[in-house]
Amino acid sequence: MSGLSGKAALVTGASRGIGRGIAERLGRDGATVAIHYGRDAKAAEETVAAIKAAGGQAFPVQADLSSMADIKAMFAALDARDAKVDILVNNAATLISAHIQDTTEEMFEQVVSTNLRGTYFVTKYAIERMGKGGRIINLSSNCTRVAYPEVSVYGLTKAGIENMALGLAQQLGARGITVNTVVPGIVDTDMNASWLSEDTKAYVHGLTALGRLGSVEEIANVVAFLASEQASWVTAQTIEASGGCRI
Repeated sequence: MSGLSGKAALVTGASRGIGRGIAERLGRDGATVAIHYGRDAKAAEETVAAIKAAGGQAFPVQADLSSMADIKAMFAALDARDAKVDILVNNAATLISAHIQDTTEEMFEQVVSTNLRGTYFVTKYAIERMGKGGRIINLSSNCTRVAYPEVSVYGLTKAGIENMALGLAQQLGARGITVNTVVPGIVDTDMNASWLSEDTKAYVHGLTALGRLGSVEEIANVVAFLASEQASWVTAQTIEASGGCRI
């Protein structure tokens, strides 16, 4: 547990699922991890406890990422702890399932303000606190490559994040900061459990080159590589970690 020793990471949406897996992996690799959560303080504390039980260091930070006031307060809390941000993992997102004809202005605003505006300004404030050799890693979705009409707003925000990463990589290259995006395929998480019946699992397996669902750990492994010194020459890349899923 030494590759990220002395580094500090902020992982958004780290209280469950892929975000928690990433936070735990970065903690095992030696980083001190700020565990961002939106509402579930208990789940965030469980993530912190798991990292500490494995010998790492972590602490929770709360913010509703659709609120600019909350985002600013989160960074003020980090500053109060003299917490650095060497590694930023933009994982938090909200998803509302609705076709365009059923999407209200309120639904659109909720998804865009959290996923796109929230990610944009979290990144802005993290950059202000990030030194040479920093890492920014965004989590996207395979809905930017495949048609899912019922999650079109979510897909719009994820496509925007992928595009944002390209410009940031160019802008921040002189500071040695890398910016990359990871696109998970269909991963076995509690959020996906609601629609992954045995029949849908079999369908996904048949459309995936490796013939199975991905695991949280497999996505965390890719993020951990991008956060490491071994990835110092990798930037402006969108890396698909999907097991060859082509739905």
